Amino acid sequence: MSNQTVDPLVTLFTSMGLTKAKASEAIKAPKSAAILKEIIQSHPDALTSLDEKQATLVYSFSVALSKSSSVDTQGRDYILSNILNADLKSVDQISAAVKYVESHPPPIDDADFKKECGVGFSISPEDLYAQVVSYATENAIAGWASLGSVVGSLKGTPALRWANPLEVKKTVDQVFLDKFGPKEASKPKAKEPKAAAQSKKEDAPTAATPKRSVFEEGFLGQLHKPGENPQIHPRLREAHLAATGGQVWTRFPPEPNGYLHIGHSKAIFVNFGYAAHNGGKCYLRYDDTNPEKEEARYFESILEMVRWLGFEPWKITYSSDYFTELYELAVELIKRDKAYVCHCTQEEIKVDRGEKRGQPRACVHRNRPVEESLAEFEKMKNGHYRPKEANLRMKQDLNDGNPQMWDLTAYRVLDSPHHRTGDKWKIYPTYDFTHCLVDSMENISHSLCTTEFIASRQSYDWLCDALEVYKPRQSEYGRLNLEGSIMSKRKILALVEEKYVDGWDDPRLYTLIALRRRGVPPGAIVSFVSSLGVSTAASNIEIARFEHSVRQYLEGSAPRLLMVMKPLKVTIENLPEDYCLMVEKPLHPKVPELGTSTIPFTRTIYIEADDFRTEDSKDYFRLAPGKTVGLFQAPYPITCTSFKTDPTTGEVVELFCKLENEGPTKKPKAFIQWVAEHAESGSPVRIDETRIFNPLFKSERVPSDFRSDIAPNSLEIVKTAIVETGFWSLAKSSLEVARKDAKVRTDKAAKESEGDHKDDDTPHATSEQLVGKECVRFQGLRVAYFALDKDSRVASLEEGSAVNGRQQGDFLVLNRIVSLKEDSGKS
Repeated sequence: MSNQTVDPLVTLFTSMGLTKAKASEAIKAPKSAAILKEIIQSHPDALTSLDEKQATLVYSFSVALSKSSSVDTQGRDYILSNILNADLKSVDQISAAVKYVESHPPPIDDADFKKECGVGFSISPEDLYAQVVSYATENAIAGWASLGSVVGSLKGTPALRWANPLEVKKTVDQVFLDKFGPKEASKPKAKEPKAAAQSKKEDAPTAATPKRSVFEEGFLGQLHKPGENPQIHPRLREAHLAATGGQVWTRFPPEPNGYLHIGHSKAIFVNFGYAAHNGGKCYLRYDDTNPEKEEARYFESILEMVRWLGFEPWKITYSSDYFTELYELAVELIKRDKAYVCHCTQEEIKVDRGEKRGQPRACVHRNRPVEESLAEFEKMKNGHYRPKEANLRMKQDLNDGNPQMWDLTAYRVLDSPHHRTGDKWKIYPTYDFTHCLVDSMENISHSLCTTEFIASRQSYDWLCDALEVYKPRQSEYGRLNLEGSIMSKRKILALVEEKYVDGWDDPRLYTLIALRRRGVPPGAIVSFVSSLGVSTAASNIEIARFEHSVRQYLEGSAPRLLMVMKPLKVTIENLPEDYCLMVEKPLHPKVPELGTSTIPFTRTIYIEADDFRTEDSKDYFRLAPGKTVGLFQAPYPITCTSFKTDPTTGEVVELFCKLENEGPTKKPKAFIQWVAEHAESGSPVRIDETRIFNPLFKSERVPSDFRSDIAPNSLEIVKTAIVETGFWSLAKSSLEVARKDAKVRTDKAAKESEGDHKDDDTPHATSEQLVGKECVRFQGLRVAYFALDKDSRVASLEEGSAVNGRQQGDFLVLNRIVSLKEDSGKS
């Protein structure tokens, strides 16, 4: 028997319920041991003979307290009581409790405390499933390889922080199964060189360190938490948090004076994605304060593009919804002697604002009496003045070095009727006056915008504080630009009006409607933006990089069809005239869930004209006289025995070949695509126009004189392309799936919408917004990726049509989405 003396602290800790091993471990950390001792001695009755799990939680609590310096006795006892009554059941909850008490001094709001610490948290299986689907869509998750990182990232989101980890894992498994089909068993891989394997191992995220979402790192990861944005009065913060429940609320605020472009996809992704990632909400707010430039078609298109990219607005609002409130705030600003009516000419205002001198000077009307400005502003409202005869200007700080503080215009007179308010208003607020105040009225927690608005942040804050209203926090990130393209609405309008392009949706442009028409999947755009990350630096990206990202996305999702652009007839002489073998082929060799198509193989087939040469060479592997090639998915290779040329041009017009279907044959060194002639099955499918889009501009950095940089032959039209007959079933199923998904999304959006515009001309969510002919996408094997163009007329693809195949009057047009990755081994 040992004579070693037992430490009194070990005895005290084991009396609480800790095991002897745990108690011995606890005394090795003097600071936390002293805290635990004090807790036990302060509550001797409550902390005796606890069960082991609860005693361990109390010990963990002491460790957390040892790292904190701001939890007083009252806060400590409050947390302890929640441990003992079994409200706090995990170490994670205890850590959250300590952080909460650190930042919320007594008296503690019990309901808020329990919410932040996950007490009583529950989520239905249906809601959990919806959360996982939403996350997978926003982050453009493309397959089973992302399973581990998705589970880890979801566990870290505020909405699912307290969810049962096992239930989260099971639900992610189910969503992946529904979305990507069964997970294929991994195939044995060839042994990699040691150095390469080590490099890959070092680069790969581990299960313990899952890949972080773009919303958790960089610019977005460093944003303030709701309520942390400073206010001029504490009551403003409290009212804001009461309205939002402490959620992230953002807004996407486009001006409805043109079509959105690729740069806007980043703003949509940042605002909608950041809110969704944090379990919050995002408005779509039309900044409609300039009736001279706004058109109904832009309002409709903006909502359509937001939804097409995969996002649903929580509410659809307009700056014009707040015209009355904004007018009242302008009157209040005058009453506070922080605004005045100015009658200077535009030239005089520019001079006063330092445009030619670099230093501002006071306007002659700046110090007019408040009552006089109030009377003049009323006259402005009542139509007494013509445009530019009077403006309301903010009385800011002319000594500040920031030009955005040099008495900006708040209201101006305009003669144009407004699309929603008609002739009610003769005055309209400016962006500088409207934006921050509507952000305030809508309780935006994060006003996210691009870096050209950095200077505006000071006037944004000034105006909110001048009126003593809730002040959102403006944060700025770098915008997205594609080199070799133009985003200016004025320049694109010139291209359209001068017929350089065929409308705002010409696939050579980088408006979102043009990219959609071209066939670029919305998920590819979201994936591209996500891959760039979000920082304060502008993203100036080459078009080639964007197209590479699209190509990568399509590689794993687009079905593959046999296609020939310039057909050359092949007659297989050792097959009878009526020979027909129906061949079932996969639509994607690595994605069996995409299904199969059945195509005919007959005596007459067509191959690509470029796949034949009259003279062979050692470095050439396709068809030539006496040479054998394989045909993709066909049962046997063919050997060219002779060919026929046009007597006038000398061009090869027909090949005569032999099917190598007798005896052993050597495996061909090359395989080529083909399409058979078989009228009974509708083969081949003849494409009336295949449109190949090349860069619109010659330079990567388009000069200001953009017209001089327009490239010749930016559009090629091929009228000879043919596709396998599997096109029809693929096209029909693609549209059916798109219509079904669109209805589910739209029904859900209509059910959840809290908008207040049910009976006016506000754009509404419709299934038609999400379904277009571009939903029919495929890879023409060895050719490129293609989508059906809106100019196509295809009777059998109309909703509800029972027919299949080409009909009288049909007109098939394909757009090339992107080319295939260059294959250096192809000659």
